[in-house]
Amino acid sequence: MIDGIYEAAIVPENWPAVLRDTARIANCREALLGTVLHDDVRLLASSPAFCADYEDILRRIPFAVNERAQRLLACGRHGFITDEDVFSDDEIARQPIYQDLLIPSGYGSGVATVIAAPTGDTTIVHCERSFAEGIVDGAAIAALDRLRPHFARAGLLGRRLAMERARAASQALEMMGLPAAVLGLNGRVLDVNALFQDLIPGVFLDRAARLALAYGPADDMLATVIAGFARPDLPQLVRSLPIPARRGANPMVVHVAPVRGRARDIFSFAGAIIVATPVAAGAGPDAGLIAGLFDLTPAEARLAAAIAAGHPPRDAAARLGVTEATARTTLKRILAKTGTRRQADLVGLLKSAAGPR
Repeated sequence: MIDGIYEAAIVPENWPAVLRDTARIANCREALLGTVLHDDVRLLASSPAFCADYEDILRRIPFAVNERAQRLLACGRHGFITDEDVFSDDEIARQPIYQDLLIPSGYGSGVATVIAAPTGDTTIVHCERSFAEGIVDGAAIAALDRLRPHFARAGLLGRRLAMERARAASQALEMMGLPAAVLGLNGRVLDVNALFQDLIPGVFLDRAARLALAYGPADDMLATVIAGFARPDLPQLVRSLPIPARRGANPMVVHVAPVRGRARDIFSFAGAIIVATPVAAGAGPDAGLIAGLFDLTPAEARLAAAIAAGHPPRDAAARLGVTEATARTTLKRILAKTGTRRQADLVGLLKSAAGPR
């Protein structure tokens, strides 16, 4: 069991099996590993169903106002505790999280511990069974307490490895000549390479709340993308953010690649890798390059290329074999994805993008 905990810190895909063993030791149905930083919560569970149930609970009662979670954090005991340690029977009978969510879902009797990390984040190891099964007994708690130091060390190892992976990613992109940064789930900078650092504050602004772009329209798009980091179930349509030439500098496109997978980022809180691609001046790109730079569909890219070549929407529609109404609807989507407001701005942006350097 102890070997499995340390292996999972290096191979995160092993955590569900470790958590199933942890639940058996506690005589519980399920177990959960959670990490919390600035009210951002990452969960990994012994089964997909239990993880989905708990994510639903946190959506309905967020962590910051979840009385059960907050009392666990406030307890201060360096070991596993039960609901009985922080709630009276009368309080459980009145708490909505028990009466409306946990007990009807077949849960309600838990045993958990909190482990504070030097990085400022918190790890929670939590086992759960039905309310009808009663409080977890002392022998099971003693067994879990013997495992607690190993969970703490594995968490520290997992965090260190996660940060090294983020640093390695940004450095590898630097070797390719690309400015890159790793962003947390809240949009704050976790790591940057030297090329990216050179773009601060001219292109990027390293603010306390989140990384920002000096060019307002692109920054509005970036804010929308960052808001979706914590919701992998939602589509993120805009991930390439165009920045026109400013103050004599070449234009560039900022690409945002979300980091996916619960197991991969349980300790890292990485939301995305962001890469800045400079583009050289030229007569205008072809449809394939436009599609890659701005996340356009093939139809959108063909229309954009025709407009960049000097054809108004009516002529472009005729050349592409579509109606003028279809072309104008498609043009609206292109303007939204490229962060431009007028056709003239779009033409200027596309003509400046002959290809990545």
